[in-house]
Parts: sequence; structure tokens; C-alpha cells
Amino acid sequence: MPSGQILLADDDAAIRTVLNQALSRAGYEVRSTSNAATLWRWIAQGEGDLVITDVMMPDENAFDLLPRIKKLRPDLPIIVMSAQNTFMTAIKASERGAYEYLPKPFDLKELVAVVGRALSRPRSPSNPTPSSDNEDIPLIGRSAAMQEIYRALARLMPTDLTVMITGESGTGKELVARALHDYGKRRQGPFVAVNMAAIPRELIESELFGHEKGAFTGATARNTGRFEQAEGGTLFLDEIGDMPMEAQTRLLRVLQQGEYTTVGGRVPIKTNVRIIAATNKDLRVLIQQGLFREDLFFRLNVVPLRLPPLRERVEDIPDLARHFFVLVEKEGLSRKQLDVEAMDRLKRYRWPGNVRELENLIRRLAALYPQDTITGAIVDAELDAQPMALPQPAGKTAHASPSEGLSDAVERHLAEYFSGYRDTLPPPGLYHRILREIEGPLIGAALAATRGNQIRAAELLGVNRNTLRKKVRDLELMVVRTSR
Repeated sequence: MPSGQILLADDDAAIRTVLNQALSRAGYEVRSTSNAATLWRWIAQGEGDLVITDVMMPDENAFDLLPRIKKLRPDLPIIVMSAQNTFMTAIKASERGAYEYLPKPFDLKELVAVVGRALSRPRSPSNPTPSSDNEDIPLIGRSAAMQEIYRALARLMPTDLTVMITGESGTGKELVARALHDYGKRRQGPFVAVNMAAIPRELIESELFGHEKGAFTGATARNTGRFEQAEGGTLFLDEIGDMPMEAQTRLLRVLQQGEYTTVGGRVPIKTNVRIIAATNKDLRVLIQQGLFREDLFFRLNVVPLRLPPLRERVEDIPDLARHFFVLVEKEGLSRKQLDVEAMDRLKRYRWPGNVRELENLIRRLAALYPQDTITGAIVDAELDAQPMALPQPAGKTAHASPSEGLSDAVERHLAEYFSGYRDTLPPPGLYHRILREIEGPLIGAALAATRGNQIRAAELLGVNRNTLRKKVRDLELMVVRTSR
């Protein structure tokens, strides 16, 4: 049976009652208070084996109290609760030596489990990293999905563990990588980002590891690679799935032995960098296709971090929109706000471009519309100018019958689309919007049928190969090549 005395501080009587009951049932002795002064007195008297405290209390902020607690009793584990569920809250809790941060509302079973872990494995004294009160918050959102990201980042800040960030395009993978660096132990060192997809494949090894004079045609001088530039800091390898096999082999050696050689060089160079990788592809599929080394995957995937697409955290859209409006106001544009209908439109949209698409939309709204309040009609017009799925009436799903032709299916789908507007008409631009909606699945089907071979897909569609490449890029289609 668990045992130990828990000191609980929260100015909400209901929360104190609920936690007192849950912890008492779990076998713990609980002393609770509504203020920081009483909590500090108990701690100074040597009471308690663990502290659970809210951040905001009537007489003192817990973040101001934590350093004093850690100085007086460095082994005392502290669990911080807060309804201010931001990235900076999680970071400040970690910086000030908290054992764990739990955003409100929290799961009681999870809290009891955290208490058990804290008491069975008390933390050793640590040297928290210097606090930053920078309110230019790099990550926005209070959803449950983002809270998990914040908590994971807070745990990773004081480490040098290799992190693999996955997520769709536009979810903010580089933003997370920068946060890991800027708030971590290497923040005094450089942060170097390199996008594998943006570099010609034949130059990636030289770009990463540097090259010696005369190593290849055109190498007229020694070139410094990204590993050397990132020495003592963080190297962010974006779109790692596009790295060619030869470079993968070199990278694996760096991760295994902590050294590399330049292209054309012979002397091994020791390196001290933290590696953070990111991809919007499924690396396990690439491994099956022989396009990515399995041993490299396991070296990079020490701590996997999946960023949720915006459609999985629509409750964060109001905070994100306000944040982007503040940014564009700082850039010289006038202040804007969204009315209720406009916000509702944003929440119902699927956001194929994720947070990046939302930011671009906010910038357009701020730049192109003179009115201070953005209406739902304005948002409709802007969103309908982008490629998007046609909405269907609530509670209905379109299914084609086996005998239904494409023309009949499109006609039925359009009839349902128009019926959703009742006494008004859809926004202008419907013709091109429908063409783009048909174009995406058509090109995707052709690429799937040709196993990702764009030359054969262009022949199948009867279009120029360069035209197909542009369409694939514009429509943000993912091309996966497979062998028969």
C-alpha cells in the first residue's frame, strides 16, 4: 500500500476536496491549504514527502516559490498544476525544478500514478536551467494534444537525446525543433537547419559534412559542412526521408561513433552536436521499399514526437488566429478581429496546409480587407479560393452506387453542395474550384497506378511531365515510388 505525506496547495476548494479524496483512497496522508504562505511554512518545518501546487495562488505565484523550495529541500518532488496551459507554463515548471507539470483539467488516475512514480523514484538534486520570461511564445494551443507536446518538450529540454519529429507539412516541425534548442542546454550554441528535399541529392554529403579542395569537379576550395557549423549546438535535419542512401550511411557513422570525414578527406573529425530529425513521410514504408536504412531509423527515432494536424486540434484555432493577428499588427498592419461566424468557418475547415495555411490566411485577411471585424462571408470567400473538399450536409455521407457513372456522381455531389446554401449562392470561383478538386484525386490515382513513376503517369494522363510535376507540387501530393 502506498504511503507518504502529500502537501496540497490550491485556492479552489473543489479541487482540494477532489484531490484529497482521491489521494486518501490511494493510501496517502494529505494536508491541504489555499495559500502559498502555509505551504511554505509546512515545507520549512520539514513536513511532506511530496508537494502538489497550483501555479496561481492568492498570495504568491508558485513559480516564485519553487526555487526557494528546491534550495531548502532539493530532494522534495513537486508536481505543478495550472489552468494556464501554455508552452511557457510547461517550460517554466521544468526550469524551476518541478517533477511534473499537469495541465488542468487533469485525469485523477494519471495524477495518482505520477505521485506514485515521484515517491518511489525521488529526483536527485538538479541544476535547473536559467529561466526565460520571454513571452514571445513559440508554440500556441491549449488542446489536449498540444499539452502532451508541451510536457514531452519540457522533459526533453535538459537532455541531448536524439528526437524524431513527424507530422504533416505545415504542422510546425521546425518550430518544435527550435524550441528544443532555444530552451535546452545547448541554447548558447548554434541552431543549424538543413532541408534534405531542397538540396540536389549529389550535393547532400558535401552540404552536411563539407568537402576538401579538389574532392570533385568544381571543388576549388575547402567547404565547411553543416555538422561543423552546428558544433556545440543543434543540427536539424528536415525531410530526412529524402536523404540518399550514401549520405544515410555517413550519418549513421556519426550517430554511432561521434565522428565523420569530409568528402575527399581522410582524417576523422570528432563532432558534438544534438541531432533532431523531421519528416512528413512514413519512414517504415520507405524502409520496406529499400529507400531508408532501418538501423539509421532506430538511431534517429530515440524519442519520437508526433505533431497533430490542425484538424485534430481545432479548439486551438482561436488562440492561433489571435496570435497571428498580433504578429501582423507588429508588422505595421491594422488590428483585426474575427466575428463568431468567421471563427466558426475556420473551425469547420479541414486545413490541408495546417498551421502554416492558417497563418497565411490571417495575413491575407489583415492585408486585403479594410474592415476591423472579419466576417464569415469574407472567410468563406478566402477559403473557397483554396483547394478544399466540398462540404456535405450534416449527417449525410455521399456514396456512389455500383452503376453510377462519374458524371452522375459529380452531378449528385454538386446538387448536395448547392442545397447546403439554401437561400444564397456559393462564393464565386466555383468552376476552377471544382476542377482542382477533381484534378487532385485524378493525378493521385494515376501516380498510384504507375507506382509513383511520373513519366508513365504523365503519359497516362496525356500531359507534359513538367506540367505534372508542377501540379504535384501545387496540390501538395505525396509521391511514393514502389517496385513491382
